[in-house]
Amino acid sequence: MKPHENLDPLVIGGKTYHSRLLIGTGKYKDFAETKAAVDASGAEIVTVAIRRTNIGQNKGEPSLLEFLPPSKYTMLPNTAGCYTADDAVRTLRLARELLDGHDLVKLEVLGDPKTLYPNVVDTIKAAETLVKDGFKVMVYTSDDPIIAKQLEETGCVAVMPLASLIGSGMGILNPWNLQIIIENAKCPVIVDAGVGTASDAAIAMELGCHGVLMNTAVAAARDPVLMASAMKQAVQAWRSAFLAGRMPKKLYSGSPSSPTTGVITPSKQ
Repeated sequence: MKPHENLDPLVIGGKTYHSRLLIGTGKYKDFAETKAAVDASGAEIVTVAIRRTNIGQNKGEPSLLEFLPPSKYTMLPNTAGCYTADDAVRTLRLARELLDGHDLVKLEVLGDPKTLYPNVVDTIKAAETLVKDGFKVMVYTSDDPIIAKQLEETGCVAVMPLASLIGSGMGILNPWNLQIIIENAKCPVIVDAGVGTASDAAIAMELGCHGVLMNTAVAAARDPVLMASAMKQAVQAWRSAFLAGRMPKKLYSGSPSSPTTGVITPSKQ
């Protein structure tokens, strides 16, 4: 941990984190590679698709928790694969039982299996139910600023607008909407979905996002562990750059970087 990171923690659901990179655990060749990539990323929060990953519900099979113990990482069970509010709520209630009352969760309710775009109507419905049920909800949503604000006002502890479609690797397609969401939010805004490489994560942090969540960008890389390390560096560097405040852009206005007074002038002949 670097000194400046102590002064700039990420607070979600009342808990403090020093890494602003959140990472998924799906699509790796095995749990060993998952662990190696997570370790290289420096992430403290790892997402788990309850419908696709064994965390104890399938007896006799290897469990992700053997490789990523909850004592070291914050598990973030998610509702990947859910297309209705009822399915999402049921899935997260199961996750709470499996994880001994764990209440920090990621809600996503999908609209269709082709684009995996969020169904915002059912997302809002599920969020209302889960918040009333005592969950701390981090919510995947579209990049619509009005919907994002509604979800925050519902009581979600973080809103997570997509950069582009899940698994597309297309990067941030609408930075303007993300900026509106960030400027109006009182809770953390974390880009979720669509990141393809380290420069995408850097842009998200430069815009002022509080963090970045990714899975496919790391898991589908030729070298997942090396990509995880690259993502860690990108998020750290561009968070620092955001805090430092970039110089203003000046189109057609050159400005010397060295002083113009006291310079040696050519002698007159």
